[in-house]
Amino acid sequence: MSALQAKLCCGRGPFKLEAEFTIQPGRVTGLFGHSGAGKTTLLRCLAGLEACTGQIHVGEQEWLGPDASRPPHARRVGYVFQGAALFPHLSVAKNLAFAERRARSAELTRADVVSWLGLTDLLERSPSTLSGGQQQRVAIARALLSAPQLLLLDEPLAALDPAARAEVLSHLEAVQRRLELPVLYVSHAPGDLARLADDLIWLEAGRIRAQGPAAELLGSLELGAELGAEALSVVHARVRGHDERHHLTELECPWGTLWVRRQDHAPGDEVRARISARDVSLDLDPPGRSSALNVLRVEVQEILERPPAEALIRLGGEASSASILARITTRSREALELEPGTQVFARIKTVSLGRATES
Repeated sequence: MSALQAKLCCGRGPFKLEAEFTIQPGRVTGLFGHSGAGKTTLLRCLAGLEACTGQIHVGEQEWLGPDASRPPHARRVGYVFQGAALFPHLSVAKNLAFAERRARSAELTRADVVSWLGLTDLLERSPSTLSGGQQQRVAIARALLSAPQLLLLDEPLAALDPAARAEVLSHLEAVQRRLELPVLYVSHAPGDLARLADDLIWLEAGRIRAQGPAAELLGSLELGAELGAEALSVVHARVRGHDERHHLTELECPWGTLWVRRQDHAPGDEVRARISARDVSLDLDPPGRSSALNVLRVEVQEILERPPAEALIRLGGEASSASILARITTRSREALELEPGTQVFARIKTVSLGRATES
């Protein structure tokens, strides 16, 4: 598969979208921004559903240029919406067969896609009998079987409850490990982006405010302040081993050891640790006897005061460009006399895991 390169300009009334970016094959690019930022407009421009000017190239193919624009049916795009949009009069199997008939090549087999997305027992059922999560898995399968060169996911989990959201995310992770597609994934949920996205585009009022590796952007004070209570960090770690007696897995991260609930990963596997900023507390003194399993010695790198009562702190160290965010009260920051360069012990209450890819 080839990378997608785009430089887009789209005006609609007082709103104007201007964006230039690249989506690499085999990587998920998360698209984040508040309502009205232009996320869906950007996806529609890529799919040819919205008139725009600029350039879109997929490898050597020109989808949009100064002299011509490929119509939507000539762009190999798999598009999954917030609603599954399945054909209600067709079974799951027939919905998938419809996509196969429209595909120009059989790059993926139905058996593979059905297996990856856990649809084997659903093939003869009607969409009306499926849960929201099941419907979205079928919609993703249908998009993949159309043999796309680009996969667009427009908040496909927005209407799902937390359990269904987690289920679909786990299937998306499994699919992405097996494909070399460029994927653009729109979400308002920072946790979903931290779990799935390799790269991130932050869109604001039709302009790209920031873009880069997801771990780097999510660990920045700028985006952390924007996310507020949902601020979190992504740390790439490696499985060191397992404590079978206590049902724990040991991870090696840039600043030491993290312990998580027992995971089905082999020693040496790379994983993605997600840490909520509100789950990080800071101490100046080394820990004594404590129930806290995860305590890392780190350095205060940046502090952002958030009046009237909070401070957002970026933590890290010279050995790595990775960082962890902590949200503490202004009173605590003053009591600890924290400044950039202060050595602290970060106590981490909860660590969640997801897949990892090289940045």
